[in-house]
Amino acid sequence: MSNFLGSDQKFTYEKYGIQALEESKTWKRYSKELKEMAVLEYLNGEDTQLNICRKYEISSRSVLMKWVKRYNSHNELNTTKGRNDAVMTKGRKTNLEERIEIVKYCIEQNKDYNNASEIYEVSYQQVYQWVKKYEEFGENGLVDRRGKIELTSKDKDQIEMRKLKKDNERLRMENDFLKKLQELERGGF
Repeated sequence: MSNFLGSDQKFTYEKYGIQALEESKTWKRYSKELKEMAVLEYLNGEDTQLNICRKYEISSRSVLMKWVKRYNSHNELNTTKGRNDAVMTKGRKTNLEERIEIVKYCIEQNKDYNNASEIYEVSYQQVYQWVKKYEEFGENGLVDRRGKIELTSKDKDQIEMRKLKKDNERLRMENDFLKKLQELERGGF
């Protein structure tokens, strides 16, 4: 059997047995510190990918390489969160001042969206979107524009003209229908 396994899988098989090769139903969690130690050890050439994975019990070399890539891109290596760790708080209505406060807090906390969502009792997704909009458009990006389309007077006039044309066409069709109906009633068909 071991002839058909890659080196990552051989190590896993040798250490944990056949059950370890079955598809995992849970996420493996790694601390920020473990990730940094493994990445730095690899980048400093202290050991091979495989040996580092064995030493720190990293599930595969591809996981290690994702951390290396993230580290080299100057992105933070955070503690791995499990599937159920993301807080699915139901969103609530907020005003502009609250959104600004939440975004500034989140940015001050190195974009800890989870923490901000828990403290302010809003969803993770809301905090994430607000931060993105704030970074791109400033405080104006946090204005709630749902259902509020700002039109120029020219746009308003064009919409009104289209509406009048549709009304006119509908009235013309109704008129034609009534004329045909009157013809049928008089037996002119």
